[in-house]
Amino acid sequence: MIRTRAKYHLGQIVRHKKHPFRGVVFDVDPEFSNTEEWYESIPEESRPIKGQPYYHLLAENDQSYYVAYVSEQNLVADYSGEPVDHPDIPDLFGPFENGTYPLHFQMN
Repeated sequence: MIRTRAKYHLGQIVRHKKHPFRGVVFDVDPEFSNTEEWYESIPEESRPIKGQPYYHLLAENDQSYYVAYVSEQNLVADYSGEPVDHPDIPDLFGPFENGTYPLHFQMN
């Protein structure tokens, strides 16, 4: 059994280290849990290791909103104090407060 501990928590705002986007964590996989096709689509020299937490983000960049799946090694905490404007945030979280989004309900 692999034991991993997620560095980021649900409702936290994070930023990608290499690409210009940020997002709100809404789910965490203890290790890679997407398709092999998705994984193989990443250039080999940039592929993150699978045995680490992967985060589902309600993400935004300057042009759009989307859902991103990102390895822990490619994220940093966002301390800008600015909210994320993704339109799906109100479905999962309460109002932005103290740099984070509180959950509306307990997730399994």
